Amino acid sequence: MNAPEQVLADQLTRGSAALHLTLRAEQRNRLLAYLQLLVKWNQVYNLTAVRNPGDMITRHLLDSLAVIPFIKGPRVLDVGTGAGLPGVPLAIMLPDVEFVLLDSVAKKTRFVVQTVSELGLSNVVVKTQRVEKYHSLGLFDTVISRAFSSVAEFVTVAGPLCRRNEGVLLAMKGRDPQDELSALPPGYRVKAVTRLAVPDLDEERHVVQLLRTNSLDGNTAP
Repeated sequence: MNAPEQVLADQLTRGSAALHLTLRAEQRNRLLAYLQLLVKWNQVYNLTAVRNPGDMITRHLLDSLAVIPFIKGPRVLDVGTGAGLPGVPLAIMLPDVEFVLLDSVAKKTRFVVQTVSELGLSNVVVKTQRVEKYHSLGLFDTVISRAFSSVAEFVTVAGPLCRRNEGVLLAMKGRDPQDELSALPPGYRVKAVTRLAVPDLDEERHVVQLLRTNSLDGNTAP
């Protein structure tokens, strides 16, 4: 590992420790390999506005790993995964959990498919589809997204894919979105809004935990 790579590896290790996560060597190597792929593909496909690898560790990898305590398995749906965030880092850290990474933009899912193949992530399935059109054989224990503009929109389109009562919807946000929560549709309630401490990030990060309480099964079987 050359000097710049070692600096990134040390940054990732320190950040993970600050999140109270222990990285096995295989997990660290996969996260760094994912970072390298993201940097390479981003030059052509413009997957993220973040260009600096160190910033990617903070804003993408550690930001994704910060929600691990809130993930419920065994099935997780990442809606609007984009370049595989937060789904790919979570799948690396939670190998016993099944992840479906969903996005409607083909160039992004092409990257994620290639990433999953190169990293050997057997617990990940990638789908190119709008969430409104997506059909699953079963509901999910966790439905998560960091891509939706509002919590209400996220719940409206992705909520029917979450298990009722036992499941959780996780909306990753920047600032505390209290002003958005009054617009939730019927059949959903807020469990908690938690501020996240993402290492090396001097910006607000929050995760909203929502529960589905309605009995409508939407576009998927119970």
